[in-house]
Amino acid sequence: MAQELNEEGGVIVTKLNDLLNWARLSSIWPLSFGIACCAIEMMGMYASTYDVDRLGVFPRPSSRQADVIIIAGTVTFKMAERIKRLYEQMPEPRYVISMGSCSNCGGPYWKHGYHVVKGVDRIIPVDVYVQGCPPRPEALIGAIIELQKKIESESLISF
Repeated sequence: MAQELNEEGGVIVTKLNDLLNWARLSSIWPLSFGIACCAIEMMGMYASTYDVDRLGVFPRPSSRQADVIIIAGTVTFKMAERIKRLYEQMPEPRYVISMGSCSNCGGPYWKHGYHVVKGVDRIIPVDVYVQGCPPRPEALIGAIIELQKKIESESLISF
């Protein structure tokens, strides 16, 4: 972020895009939505041990207030319609983190599970993938930092 500090007046000069991106990446509000065992690791990330509040991560109970949805667990065809509806209710710009093998590619159920979606990216677009079964909370924190880098490089306003 290009800034200039004037000693006399205390003025900061920056681009509007940089200011908006800094505000967005400093306040990521994920939808608290867990489907299976990966949700336990997601809840562990919210615990005081990892202190994700310092990253601006604050879970929201409503899709209308959230700007990122973390798909944590096995996505079945029955649940797919609900996930798509929640995604569509989120305000723009919205992001998706796919957490764990089950949501990434169907996990251990991909071959014999007729009821399992072979990846949540077949339903909604995914921005960041977290690998593992189940992935550790540190891996999810790394995905949030990767998402912050993506948000920082976006351009919201075009002149």
